[in-house]
Amino acid sequence: MSETAVTQSENAQTLLKNLHETLNEEKWTRASLGNYSTNQFKDLDVILKKAREEKVLDDLKKTCDDHLTNTRNSIIALYLSGMIALSRQIIDDSAIINLVSIFLDNHKWNIVKYLCERILDYGESKYALRTLADCYKNDNEDDKIFDVWERLVKVDFEEADIVKSIAEHYEKQNNKEETIDYYKKALHRYINKANFANIREIWEKLVNINVEDIDFFLHIQKKIAKAVSDDKAVSLLNELYAKYKNINVDTAIKILKIILEYDEKDVHARREIIECYKKKYAAHSQLDEYIRISNLSENYRAVHQAIADFEKHISFDKGNFVYHRTWGVGRIAGIAGDEIKIDFMKKRGHSMSLKMAVDALQTLSKEHIWVLKATKKRDEIREKIKDKDDNIIWTLKTIIKSFGNACDMKKIKAELSPALLTVSEWSTWSSRARDILKSNPDFGIDPDNSDVFIVRDSQVSVTEKLYSEFAAQKNFYDKISAFRDYTGNKKADPDSEYFTEMFSYFTNFLSSVSASASDSRKSTESINQNAEYAAASYLLINELSSNKNYTHLKSSLTVSFQDVFSNIKDVPLMFKNMKDSKLKTELLSNIKAHISEWPDVYIKLFPYSQLPLITEQLEEGGFEDKLAILCGDCFDQYRDSREAVVWLFKNAREKSWFKAANINIEKQIITLIHILDITFRDIKNHKDTVENRKINKLVHNVLFKDGEITTFIDNSDEEAIIRIFTFINGVKDLDPQDKLNLRSRILDKYPGFKFLGDVEKKVSRGLMVTMAMFEEKKKQLSHIMDVEVPANSKEIEYALSLGDLRENAEYKAAKEKQEQLNSQVAKLKEDIERAQLFDPKSVNTSKVSFGTKVFLNNETIGRQEVFTILGPWESDPNNNIISYLSPFGNAILNKSEGEKFEFAINEERNSYLVEKITQAEI
Repeated sequence: MSETAVTQSENAQTLLKNLHETLNEEKWTRASLGNYSTNQFKDLDVILKKAREEKVLDDLKKTCDDHLTNTRNSIIALYLSGMIALSRQIIDDSAIINLVSIFLDNHKWNIVKYLCERILDYGESKYALRTLADCYKNDNEDDKIFDVWERLVKVDFEEADIVKSIAEHYEKQNNKEETIDYYKKALHRYINKANFANIREIWEKLVNINVEDIDFFLHIQKKIAKAVSDDKAVSLLNELYAKYKNINVDTAIKILKIILEYDEKDVHARREIIECYKKKYAAHSQLDEYIRISNLSENYRAVHQAIADFEKHISFDKGNFVYHRTWGVGRIAGIAGDEIKIDFMKKRGHSMSLKMAVDALQTLSKEHIWVLKATKKRDEIREKIKDKDDNIIWTLKTIIKSFGNACDMKKIKAELSPALLTVSEWSTWSSRARDILKSNPDFGIDPDNSDVFIVRDSQVSVTEKLYSEFAAQKNFYDKISAFRDYTGNKKADPDSEYFTEMFSYFTNFLSSVSASASDSRKSTESINQNAEYAAASYLLINELSSNKNYTHLKSSLTVSFQDVFSNIKDVPLMFKNMKDSKLKTELLSNIKAHISEWPDVYIKLFPYSQLPLITEQLEEGGFEDKLAILCGDCFDQYRDSREAVVWLFKNAREKSWFKAANINIEKQIITLIHILDITFRDIKNHKDTVENRKINKLVHNVLFKDGEITTFIDNSDEEAIIRIFTFINGVKDLDPQDKLNLRSRILDKYPGFKFLGDVEKKVSRGLMVTMAMFEEKKKQLSHIMDVEVPANSKEIEYALSLGDLRENAEYKAAKEKQEQLNSQVAKLKEDIERAQLFDPKSVNTSKVSFGTKVFLNNETIGRQEVFTILGPWESDPNNNIISYLSPFGNAILNKSEGEKFEFAINEERNSYLVEKITQAEI
């Protein structure tokens, strides 16, 4: 041992010895609490610093913990043990809290403040902040209380009264922005507590000072209905309606519709919505008539049907636009009684009854994209939609509003490309459009579908926009992705109640760690899923707390990783289901750091996710023997370890531990062929289709694109090649061209190679075809499926819209076409499945067979006849190309040169001599 090391060891021993003496001295002298000052704790901080330098913190903590078992109120032991626990983020903080309580009970406010500040040096603590605020209150330092309270409510998501007090504080200072922000926070928290008295009080305040934020009110009322009751939500909406009635009639109608959703028999809301409609459509020529026709004022009529009926009718007025499936866009020229006259582009002056118009026509606003397409020149619209952000924003708003203010990118594309934008133009345009939809405050997303975009009535903040994306996600891991988008965006408010709501979604899983495992009412699947989500939530919060804006969230981890891990019943299954690679990496790091048997856990996890971190850390830890066993197990159990086998083959063959597994190259190749075959079958049976397609493509690329199978053939004897080709030939769904290429490679090396089950056997099995005709038939099938079938479906849909199927000629014709197409598809699929691709290199001219040209002497009439033998797909009798399945083709099949045979045509028997057999030119 070096002199330096000896000195360090001696210093450490001296430090621990002095600590023992200090603890004993404290025990026997029992110093009065009144004698303590902050200086004594600063002296203890010096001891901590030295212990850290000497690397004896563990020994020091153990000494203190042992001492506390006999002397539980030892100030020194409580402080040292508590501070070490805090520095290591150990969840158990009982030592330091006990210490603060001792001085708090004795009103030693200066020391309490010092201890709280020391706790806060290691991160935000609800207990320390609340206690510190009490200290400032005791000392009448009101200016400092609010600073501490603001920090407190960032980590204590349940605290509502203090949030309300902060809002009132800012209200007195006339700080409107902060006032609104904190009142909103308080409202959210009182809703979670179902405290309606405070909910109403804050609702009224916000309505008075921030009534224009209608989206907030409409969002929050849903939470009130869910947490308290529908009736309470309605009472608050009525207050909001009273404000909007004279401000914005459209918003007033929207509020009344929501009230009627809660209670369709609400007479007051029904009466008010009629008044709002009268105000909105005061200039409409048919207003009173449409109110009468829809029975909107009659309570016996279901209110939602009456509203829909009225809104449908009210859109019919002179000058308004309509759309008919056949005639396209038209404009209402006039309405006289029950008759409406419409000018369509293809049918001007068309008359129909109002009832028929309401049923058959779709009304369009003058800004509807279809109206613009019908009334403006194409080049004019192209200039309006292209290039600039302002143009793209206008286009997006126009199209989204055209379809009920709810539209996905697929629908947007259908309106623009290829009618107005080329494919390449759309690619550039849509990329920019997606960025705008994500960042522009005028756009939001549908709360029930994250793929559907809406145009907002008022601009939405980045914070609310990102929250909406989170709320719209249904999948747990999609929510994690949306949450990361929020926390990674510098413009998103880390202190907003929207963040609190998202964060609580994940902490709720942690709070159920112990409960879910013991709840006998839950299914095993539910318990496993909760355990998975709890683990993912723990890892996410741990990850987030490293972000400087969210370090205070570390205190929300009220359970340890060991607690979370012990709650997982099936770790490999959870690992497989965890759809987030970053969390998987974090999980592995935590397993290694906190679970003693981590190598065995890693080995179990590898077949479910081939993260390089697993093999790298096992290598570094000297566990190559375990890796070698893992390789053998994966190849032996390839059905359950498909992706692992492929990964090992591609990435680990040069590793010493892979070589130690002694898996010869032939077994490796055969195993990959087996995986190729079973993934083909699983895809066909619709079993885990996405995953199997991915693995199938990987294996195919390894064997054929990367050339591993041809390399094997080039370096193997005939017996090994026979075995490999037998397995390849047995993969029914493998592209026939791959098999042909492989045959050619084998024949290049072994020209006389005989394949098992050659042409004669294939002919007897079914349909021999050339590659050209095989591709042609696939194109025919694709055209029918992709073009003719969809077109036929539209024909049927249109025919159905005409009504009365008994006398509907269009419907009958469309259905007959459907039956014809189905029959064609079935026949083509059957033939393609039966098809055996012909390899020109396999032609054997010693006998008449597929792909040969045969020269016959018709001895009966003394004439030479020449025929090419192919299949029914290639048959062309006019050019002497006959099918081997035809009567004459079957008669000459397998005949040799010099052989004679007879064949009867139209009861006339002819004698033939086979003169010559050559390879046909295909």
